[in-house]
Order: sequence, then C-alpha cells, then structure tokens
Amino acid sequence: MPSNPVPPEYGDWLSDLKDAIRQARTRAVLAINAEMSFIYWRIGRDILDRQRDLGWGARVIDRLSVDLKEAFPDAKGFSPRNLKYMRRFAEVWPDRTIVQGILARLPWSVNIALLDKLEAPDARLWYAQAANAHGWTRDVLVHQIETRLHERQGRATENFVSTLEPGQAIAAAGLFKDPYILDFVDLAAEGRERDLEAALVNRIRNLLLELGTGFAFLGSQYRLTVAGRDYYLDLLFYHTKLHCHVVVDLKIGEFEPEFIGKMGFYLAAVDDHLMTEGDRPSIGLILCRSKTGLVVEYALRHVSKPIAVSAYTVLPSDIARVLPSPTDLEAGLDTGP
Repeated sequence: MPSNPVPPEYGDWLSDLKDAIRQARTRAVLAINAEMSFIYWRIGRDILDRQRDLGWGARVIDRLSVDLKEAFPDAKGFSPRNLKYMRRFAEVWPDRTIVQGILARLPWSVNIALLDKLEAPDARLWYAQAANAHGWTRDVLVHQIETRLHERQGRATENFVSTLEPGQAIAAAGLFKDPYILDFVDLAAEGRERDLEAALVNRIRNLLLELGTGFAFLGSQYRLTVAGRDYYLDLLFYHTKLHCHVVVDLKIGEFEPEFIGKMGFYLAAVDDHLMTEGDRPSIGLILCRSKTGLVVEYALRHVSKPIAVSAYTVLPSDIARVLPSPTDLEAGLDTGP
C-alpha cells in the first residue's frame, strides 16, 4: 500500500513545531524553578523571623521537616538539611528583587553552591550574575569559583582602547583573563609549544570552558598562505558575541616584545583572508608562561592591532603523575582491592 504523500512544506512546519515545543518546555521549567526558589526563600525567611522575633529554637526545623513531609509526601526538598539551606538562602539574600530576578533562574543546586563556596557578598553576587548569564551548571560554577574567576576576568594586558571601537573595546577587555588556569594540561618543564598546543586540543572542551562563553574552535595549526608561503596559527577561534576571529599564539616561556610583531602579522593576514561582511577586526591573544607587566605595556603601546597578553598556569608534571589519567576517569577505573 503506498504511503500518503508528505506535502513539500511539511518539513519546515514540523521544524517550527519542534522549536515551539522546546521553547514552551523551557519556559515551563524556568517558571517552576522561579516558583520553587521563591517558596524556598519564603520558608527560610519565615524560619529566620520566628527564631529571631519569637525565640523559636533550632529544633523547630526538625519538626517542620516532619510536618511538611507528611503534608506533601510526594514532594522532595523538605529535609532538615535543605530547610537549613532555605534559612541560609533567605539570610544572605534579604533583597526579594534579587531572589525573584537573578536567583529565580538558577537551579537550586547552583544556589546551594553559592551558599557553600562563597562568603563575601560582592563575590557571591558576581558569580550569581555570571551563572545566570552563561547558564552554568553547579559543577561549572564550582570550578569557576575554585579558580577565582572573578579575580582573573578582564585582567589581561591589552591595547583595545586604542585599537577597537569603544563598545567593542569594553566588551573585549572584559572577556580576556589573566592568568588562564590550564590545570587540565600536564606539561613537562622541557615541553615545547607544540606539546602545549596538542595537549590543549586534546582537551578542547576544558579549554573552551576556561576561555569562556562565545568561543568557537576553528582549528589548530590553521594554515594561511601569504605571498606563496604558508604560515600556521597555533589556535584559531571565532567569537560569536564579538563577531570576530581570535588568534591564540602559545609561548612556552616568558613574554618577549618580538611576539607582538608576529601576532600583528597574523591578524593582518586573518583580516584579509578570513573576514566576511559583518565581521569585526580580529583580536590576538598571546599566552605566555610568564610576563612582566611593564614590558608588555611598552610592547603594545604603539601597536595598531588589538592584542591581549596573558600568563597561564598548567598542572605540574610531578602532580600529574599521581593522578588518574582522563582515560581511567572516563572508564571508571576501580583502584581498590
């Protein structure tokens, strides 16, 4: 029996329906998450108020846990431990507008991590805003906190004010870090730049996480032909928010002023060969094992191409030797008796 013919427009219609369903599901999840965050905050605030104003003791939390579980047997989240998190949640976030704004869009596990990992209010708010903006999971948030991202973000030495349009310069300056924490890379003291590059490409997901949101990897040893001669870029990215290519040049030692000239050449070649309509000028990032700030500032002072210079740290090889390999971790290797 022949099948019913599918109209030519059916594929586009189905695609539109799938997108609409996905968006509706996302909105439903966000709405549920917002309601849950607010009721948790409300419960925590009520506990705080009664303990402060009425002198209720700590045991009220145990009693409340039992009563709420009995009233809502299918619901989770009313353990004594979680009720204490609700109290802490209300204590550190007294502003209802923040709770119903930034925090309402974060999973409860992310909010708990903010409570567990941070004490300073300013830092806690910074990471809450970043987690909301970038959609970080709990594990990603914890990694960013442990590597002290808020102290590294926007700290690269660069010349963007003099080489980019004002809006682009501000956005780019906030994007680059110093130092970059490449603690997923094992590089021996005698390692070469190609060894570092290979290690980064092998762990490209980790590298993209450290670089931050918006970086799309285009390739390593990316070939450009200029005047009949081939040149190779260590790493090439495209940044989807800055709308420009980002060339990364890896250096195994300390920053030297001559690195700037080489990067300027690469950026000119990328702009001529790879830029398309709508792209903005390419940006260079030179990653060095170490750098002296004043030397970098002098080297960048009269350069016309936008370049940032940052240091990086890698996992010391003596520590790496006692850690399980990525293969072991992925295989769930049992090292017990």
